[in-house]
Amino acid sequence: MLTLTDGAVAAIRNLTAKPELPAQTGLRLMAQGDGETSLQLTLVEGPVAGDQVVEERGARVYVEPVAAAVLEDKALDAQVNEQGSVAFSVSDQPHGA
Repeated sequence: MLTLTDGAVAAIRNLTAKPELPAQTGLRLMAQGDGETSLQLTLVEGPVAGDQVVEERGARVYVEPVAAAVLEDKALDAQVNEQGSVAFSVSDQPHGA
């Protein structure tokens, strides 16, 4: 199952903590196009039927089935630049995760 790094948890919680958003708001990862290597990440109000739900310390990520198969042994990370923009990345899970 996809795991979340501390950076990803912090970034997702920051994006979803706005009071006007529903409690189940999270990020949804979807495979894009015909290839399995291109992923789309969007802010959503909740999971879609069939989504794998990854929740860690209040951060929620909903992974659609095709993306879940691709991301089974991966980790989602996030970096924030000096301008405050968030860049998400996917990498192999650390050994022992």
